[in-house]
Amino acid sequence: MAYRLLADLVLVLHLGFILFVMTGGLLVLWRRGVVWIHAPALAWAVLIEFMGWICPLTPLELWARAQTGDPGYSGGFVEHYLLPVVYPPALTREVQIALGALVLLVNGFLYAWIAVRLRSRANA
Repeated sequence: MAYRLLADLVLVLHLGFILFVMTGGLLVLWRRGVVWIHAPALAWAVLIEFMGWICPLTPLELWARAQTGDPGYSGGFVEHYLLPVVYPPALTREVQIALGALVLLVNGFLYAWIAVRLRSRANA
């Protein structure tokens, strides 16, 4: 029971991390200090995608699931949980790079928007 709860908690944490990476730039609009948490998280997520690594949360979740007798799954979190929702085929290197580029693009836009807003406030 405890391992199942741990596995589910890691799953929720993992999803929360992905959502934070994708939308954290919006939080920076609200509280600029969030940039000190978001920028490293963004860098880590992009590095994982571009290098083809697996996030350390995935083996932790799989280990907890194995303790309950659940064989778990192969591959990474994105491939197992998110990719089937967005894309029918398995995760390929090209898709992984595209996901990393999407994260950079979305957050680059958000940070550029923040910079323009800050500059316009400073000039006002």
